[in-house]
Amino acid sequence: MKNDTKNKIVTISFITILFIVFVLNIIKKDNTISVAERRKLAQFPTITMEKIISGKTSEDIDKYTVDQFIFRDYFRSAKSLWSNYLYRQKDNNGLFLKDGGIYKIEYPLNKANVKKSSEKIKNICDKYLNKNNNIYFSIIPDKNYYLKSDYLKIDVGEMQEIMQNTLTNIEYIDITNCLQIQDYYKTDLHWKQENLSNVVGQIERKMHLKTTSPLNNYTMHDLGSFYGSYYGQLGMNIEPDRINILKNYKIENIKTYNYETEKYANIYDLQKWQTSSDKYDVYLSGAVALMTIENPEGPYGKELLLFRDSFGSSIAPLLLENYQKITLIDLRYVSSSILDKYINFENQDVLFLYSTLVLNQNILR
Repeated sequence: MKNDTKNKIVTISFITILFIVFVLNIIKKDNTISVAERRKLAQFPTITMEKIISGKTSEDIDKYTVDQFIFRDYFRSAKSLWSNYLYRQKDNNGLFLKDGGIYKIEYPLNKANVKKSSEKIKNICDKYLNKNNNIYFSIIPDKNYYLKSDYLKIDVGEMQEIMQNTLTNIEYIDITNCLQIQDYYKTDLHWKQENLSNVVGQIERKMHLKTTSPLNNYTMHDLGSFYGSYYGQLGMNIEPDRINILKNYKIENIKTYNYETEKYANIYDLQKWQTSSDKYDVYLSGAVALMTIENPEGPYGKELLLFRDSFGSSIAPLLLENYQKITLIDLRYVSSSILDKYINFENQDVLFLYSTLVLNQNILR
């Protein structure tokens, strides 16, 4: 009799919990974005007969339900804690903790993709550039490269070799010895702008530019706490980074021009800092396909074409001392086939600066 009563209590409690969760999910207002994960969340789908027949409606509703489930972030955190501390797993969905920092396993080296990435760069050089251009390329190592551990990571040396075998007429700028683990954010994949003195110095030397102590003429401004992309993906509560910007009197007065929006903006977009789910967008307003920065006090007529990914947003302002104009091209968002509609290729310095993550995925257009 006691067991029968206990079973009834358990059953009723279980059904009650399910009912409460069901009701809460119905009345809960849908979220548009996940601040923790820094992405847009699925919304309730439009239902059509065509989608029902194809099964697309079922897929869309499943994504919507998962994204909008109540207390979702708490369940994600619980899963991470469970995997890390109870099961002692080395990683959770490819992310792992090491010495207070979050890292993502990027492995193996995709030789075919690296080859395709280097061929894309070569095609741009063959199509648009000539002997009047000074052309260079450099690889930004993933922060895993600097981990002294048994975690799997991309072989940057082998990637460099593959690219140099394709880009035989382009000078390679090796920056691997200019960085260390402390130069990257603990909760994000990116490097810290205030720690790029050695990188900027190496680029300036190899490109025969001014070789002063590159960060002496700047003041550092702390914008506040920075929860990087890995923080949201892992779902564990660890100490955030601080994000800083480097400024001087020139940068204060320099404007960027966005070809997509046809608008001017400041080097550091403080509105994006306030509103964007990705606070790294403070540097040059984040992901922009084509942008120019003009420095009226730079060397007359000297221009840099910087083919870059998101890492380039924080280093470009530090190269302005050497140029009157920098044009930034992000081939993840603009096709290389239409670049001549916007750029007059003649007499510029050209730097292809890409992270190992982008080169390994072959996402250049």
